[in-house]
Amino acid sequence: MKKTIFVIALLTVFIACHRYRELPKPAATGEWKSFEVPATPQPLDGDPQAGLDYLIYGNYIGTGIPFTMVQKRFAKSRDTVFQRTGSNANMPFATTVFEAANGVKVMNGNCFACHAGEVNGNILPGLGNSFSDYTKSMKTFVKAVYVGMDLKYKKSSPEWQAFQDFGNYSRAMAPHIHLNQQGANPAFRLAEACMMHRDPVDLTWRAEPNYTIADYPVATDVPPLWHVKKKNGLYYNGGGRGDFTKLLFQASVLGIPDSTAARQAVNNFRDVLAWLHSLEPPKYPGPIDEALAAEGKIIFEAHCSKCHGTYDTNWTYPNKVIALDVIKTDPMYAYYANASGIANWYNNSWFALSEPRSWFDMTPGYIAPPLDGIWATAPYLHNGSVPTLEDLLDSAQRPVYWQRSGNSADYDDNKIGWKYIIKDKPGGKWTYDATLPAYSNAGHYFGDKLSKAERKAVIEYLKRL
Repeated sequence: MKKTIFVIALLTVFIACHRYRELPKPAATGEWKSFEVPATPQPLDGDPQAGLDYLIYGNYIGTGIPFTMVQKRFAKSRDTVFQRTGSNANMPFATTVFEAANGVKVMNGNCFACHAGEVNGNILPGLGNSFSDYTKSMKTFVKAVYVGMDLKYKKSSPEWQAFQDFGNYSRAMAPHIHLNQQGANPAFRLAEACMMHRDPVDLTWRAEPNYTIADYPVATDVPPLWHVKKKNGLYYNGGGRGDFTKLLFQASVLGIPDSTAARQAVNNFRDVLAWLHSLEPPKYPGPIDEALAAEGKIIFEAHCSKCHGTYDTNWTYPNKVIALDVIKTDPMYAYYANASGIANWYNNSWFALSEPRSWFDMTPGYIAPPLDGIWATAPYLHNGSVPTLEDLLDSAQRPVYWQRSGNSADYDDNKIGWKYIIKDKPGGKWTYDATLPAYSNAGHYFGDKLSKAERKAVIEYLKRL
């Protein structure tokens, strides 16, 4: 049951097994320099409650599976996270029932399929979901959906019309999001695969692809949404620039029919942005040694704040992209984003050519993130390769193969992150393999310069953020 709900919620419901070709290696990066992402004006006049309501009730995905196909399956379920009413009262919190443009009720995933994480048994909206699993083929499931559509509805029916865009983009997207690492999220590749089949001017379906996509799966951890209010550029490389309402709206490429519907949705994302600005990081639930944390603050501000900012009432955040030669973390995502055809498509599309503009400026590095709520955001680094803060600050003890239980209750209050066991070889459920391309645990060696006592103090301070 959980597996089925997850599949429906994320709507990435099938994938053909195939061999992966190795991505080309990044070019030399010696000429790439660290820099600060400049700010751009953002609309800050939205209604936070309206924004949340739109995320959990809204039609921003545009199309989906007819509700009549799934209604009975969820008749005895309840939305225990948002306590929604009406048709959504019995739906999993990461799915939404809404009316398509032709009035047919459809079901599709919502933003919380990826942006609601779980720690110590508590689901936190805004926290990245680190328990998603894109390593299994769902080809049979999706075929079953199409068989069900054929049996239940005529091709000329309004239900088929409401389903068609979602069906088209699902087929185009799914072969590109089959991952080799549990817990990783293929959001970039999902958008890349869907936009590959969109007309850049009016965003309608285009059967012939606009560009090609590399076979090898490059995915990331999901950052927390409460960081958005501090950022000048979105994504791990800071490459999402300009108007955030359009950048945040990109999940809609999975099923929204055209630019007219996109404009209607983007207008509502002013409220979504207001809700994101209202989000606060969750407070660490355990005890904090305040004297030790005070020592850690001094060390942090001396060694870490130039990149990650300060966290007093008058906080600062530099929005600094760190060059690959400096950060030394796995370069594949940064390289892949620079090499992908999506950037050129995006910058010549409705997103960039209509007001308010957004655009891609894919940078050769990784932005040092804000650290608010960092205790809840394990695993660490952009690819989720490091299970705890203690391991992050002491690279010598980072495990190459590590296995967690997949249960959010298995939280490590000593090392701050996920409890895990070290394995001597890859394989096994929820086992991370740091030898795979794009998933290395190398880099961010700055904590190695600290003593063990200093690292302990810094971790105690980080609990307070």
